[in-house]
This record gives sequence, structure tokens and C-alpha cells, in this order.
Amino acid sequence: MRRAVAVLLLAALPAAAQPLPTRKPEPLPYNPFAAAQPGAGQPGVGQPGAARDPGATLPRGGISSGTAFAIGPRLVLTNAHVIRGCRDIRLRTSGGAEFPASRRAEDPERDLALLVAEGDPGPALAFRRGPPLRRGEGVVTYGFPLAGLLSSGPTLTTGEVSALSGLRDNPAQIQISAPVQPGNSGGPLLDRSGLVAGIVTSKLNAQRVAQVTGDIPQNVNFAIKGEQALAFLRENGVTPRLGDAGPVRDAAAVGEAAHDSTLLLRCQR
Repeated sequence: MRRAVAVLLLAALPAAAQPLPTRKPEPLPYNPFAAAQPGAGQPGVGQPGAARDPGATLPRGGISSGTAFAIGPRLVLTNAHVIRGCRDIRLRTSGGAEFPASRRAEDPERDLALLVAEGDPGPALAFRRGPPLRRGEGVVTYGFPLAGLLSSGPTLTTGEVSALSGLRDNPAQIQISAPVQPGNSGGPLLDRSGLVAGIVTSKLNAQRVAQVTGDIPQNVNFAIKGEQALAFLRENGVTPRLGDAGPVRDAAAVGEAAHDSTLLLRCQR
């Protein structure tokens, strides 16, 4: 990439990255998505027009999907943009059980939402207590990108921490190289010991950047830092599970540990 041009692009074009469109599914849990139709898109939190977003808003009456994960008894965490404008929220577990959920708290600035599940969302995932993530540290995403179009079950991707801040030095986010797609929003970003280190939220709009620079940026994605989620939960009376980073596990083991705690979220507008 021509670096000087890329820097000017981000400074001059706030729309260089936009929320990821969601896919329009048939009713869950069994039917696949209809033809892939992008949603209208919403700006990334704290960065107007900053990132494509796996839980972007669809017109009223539409259905979109995202990812959530268990953080306590009947409590799940996701992105605020995933449930924005939802009249009905439903969750599907790894075992196929489906049940409604309701809002308990939202923080649009942090792009986080706490939901109460009307069923068992699975065991609570533990958050990383320390030490802080480092550049180059391996991470794993687990969620439901393009659910129904790709695998009907959760999908795992791997990558590294690329930068310790988000677009335009957003201090509440980190940049990661792990690939994410529509539907990943709200899913856990896990360190290689299996602890939650962040929440997947957005990706750079590679197509729009390429239109200006002539080059396609690769694997420029963003997650909300785990400490932001911990602060949000504590402010809302939740005591999250914590753990200290331990021995490095292979990605398969990390995914298996998250499997029973990660849920497909359906939003009816």
C-alpha cells in the first residue's frame, strides 16, 4: 500500500470504513439465510463511518443477526449496534435451544449491550485480568459470520493483535488481523489461553479504501478492549469472571472452550 496516500485517506475520508452489512436470514434456528443482501449500515461507534459492522441495522421489519456470549447466569454480552432498533431479540445456543432475550443495559459509546436471556445461555466465559495484550499476540474469534450462507454453526478464525488502538487512535479498541465477516459483531475475541480479551465490533471497508488508493487493505479489523467491557459490566452491577493469562493453547482448544458459551443472536425489527 502507498502509505502516504493511506494516511491522507483516513484523515480526509471519514467514510473510508463503514459498518459491515448483515445478511437477511430466514427464521432461526434451522433455515439458512436468503440471498445475501447488505443492510443500510451504521457508523462505527466513536468513529463516524469508521467500520463495516457485522450487526448493521436493516430497515424496520427486517431481520439481522450477530453474535453474543455468556458472561453470567442468564446474562449475555453483545454489541449495542447489533440490537439497535430490535423489537424482538432471540438467542440460539450451540445445542440448538432458542429463547428470547431482553435488554438490561446499553452503552452506545462503548458499543456494548447487556442482555437477560430467558433460558440458559451456557457457562460464563472468563475475562482476561492481565497482563495487557501485546502487539503480535495471537488471538481467536468465535462467532456466526454469514450464518446460514456459510456454516450453520460457529466459525473460528485466528490472527494477531496488530495495534493497541483502533481507527484514528481510538483508545477503546484494538486492531486485529483475524478475519471477521457480517455476523461476527458481538462475539468474543479470545487470547490463546482461552480468556476473553475483547469483543469483535468492526472492520475496515476495504472496497472503499481500494477505490481511492488502488490497493486493497487486508485483515484490518477491530475489537473493543476487554477492560472496556469489564468497566461496563461493573457499572451495571455484574461481577464478571476473571482469569490470568496462562499457557498458550492451540486454536482448536480455545474454540472448544468457547463453544458452549457463544450464541447466535437474531434481531427482528
